[in-house]
Amino acid sequence: MNNFPFLSVLTVAPAVGALVVALLPRSNPRLAKIVALVWSLALLAITAVMCVVFKANGPRFQFRESYPWIPAWGIRLTVQADGIALVMLGLVAVLVPIVIAASWHDADKTKRSVNNYFALLLALDATMVGVFAAADVFLFYAFFEVMLIPMYFLIGSFGGARRQYAAVKFFLYSLFGGLFMLAAVIGLWVVGGHTLDWNTLSHISMSTSTGRWLFLGFFLAFAIKAPFFPFHTWLPDAGGAAPAGAAALLVGVLDKVGTYGILRFCFSLFPEATRFFAPLGLALAVVGIIYGSLLAVGQNDLKRLVAYTSIAHFGFIGIGIFAFTSQAGTGAVLYMLNHGLSTGALFLIVGMLVQRRGSANIRDFGGAAKLVPVLAGCFLVVGFSSLALPGTSPFVSEFLVLLGTFSVHKALAIVATSGVILAAGYILWMYQRTMQGNLNPELSTSSGFKHDLTGREKWVVAPLIALIFILGVYPKPVIDVISPAVAATMHDVGKSDPVPATRAVDNGSGGSSAVGDNK
Repeated sequence: MNNFPFLSVLTVAPAVGALVVALLPRSNPRLAKIVALVWSLALLAITAVMCVVFKANGPRFQFRESYPWIPAWGIRLTVQADGIALVMLGLVAVLVPIVIAASWHDADKTKRSVNNYFALLLALDATMVGVFAAADVFLFYAFFEVMLIPMYFLIGSFGGARRQYAAVKFFLYSLFGGLFMLAAVIGLWVVGGHTLDWNTLSHISMSTSTGRWLFLGFFLAFAIKAPFFPFHTWLPDAGGAAPAGAAALLVGVLDKVGTYGILRFCFSLFPEATRFFAPLGLALAVVGIIYGSLLAVGQNDLKRLVAYTSIAHFGFIGIGIFAFTSQAGTGAVLYMLNHGLSTGALFLIVGMLVQRRGSANIRDFGGAAKLVPVLAGCFLVVGFSSLALPGTSPFVSEFLVLLGTFSVHKALAIVATSGVILAAGYILWMYQRTMQGNLNPELSTSSGFKHDLTGREKWVVAPLIALIFILGVYPKPVIDVISPAVAATMHDVGKSDPVPATRAVDNGSGGSSAVGDNK
């Protein structure tokens, strides 16, 4: 089974599925939906088998495949996966069929083709898998840029009132960062002796100044994609205008490409530059936590509010990455997974509310729990996970990030902890204004609020809530997969965990002995 080309299949099959769905008769949109859903469930099954086959204590990179592509430039179609990539691939496999089910009627009322909507979702699946599996730097760059196309059309063709503005802004921001990466990729090709294979480049040496300039090219592209402050302004517009399912993938998966890219490429290819610019990364991350949280508190648009919470969450991921400890690094990768589940679920539930009300304005709600108690309960549970309530999966990752950061940057960790308090404020206030209080009379006459969660919507929400609680109570299997890859990544950048401090104590015989403060 180890010889099965899992990564190639998971990259090519969604693209083939997208073509099949797009070519189905447009007179039967239901058929396109069913084919897309079944196709994505088959990909989920293949990914599940891959996760079972993966050996947590085996070689760092597994499922490696390499095929000739552009021999004159030393470029190959090379894919491989370690524990970090594996959890991201698992996240893609879980979210895509859920998003397809959640988006069942999203394209019905538009003038666009229903087939195209679901074909774009499968095409996006292919590019997301490709970007997390790529081991050739040029192949990574290609997927990094191509993934903009299906998301651009999902936002621009099927989004809300400001969809065209949001789509163009998203595309231009990402393309701008991609141009800097392209320049850095070309420089890396020259410095690396006309090869862009990650495994080869991770062992080459380059001058300090060259490494720092190339690092900045990659980092800028990743910071925009993540997004880190101050490169975040495209996210609220894109998240607010995109259909709920596309927004769930945008914030749940696509944004992780930025933080994943920092871990995979910046750490291993430019270790000295990564250490040099780490204070900058930490500063941007902490500012993002506070800034994103404060802006979320002031939002009246549900979808934009959720988008701003993600800016704060990515701040926690950022400090976990640049703290350079195994605890913080493991927490950051786990946070990438848990944030995708939690915020993806939050976007989908908000989408259900917006679809029922016909508006995302919080002022148009009020007392909705009286009409849709099950939906309100799911909203509350997912909201609690977003503020990292103990027992939910984001708590584990946030705790690891803060614990690992505190061991090396105490003041920074203390400031970042204020984001936990602000999260409670914006989540609970959002819930109170929409679900609690006096019932808005207009909701009683709204046809959408005459029915609670449908059977399809329950199938959408239930798996995500189940995973949030399972990983909140028992995250060990995922941590066991992540930890070896994080340790290897820390080794790439030349960092190790700090040695526990010691103190002298009286041993009762007039002498003293040194004992660790941390037992």
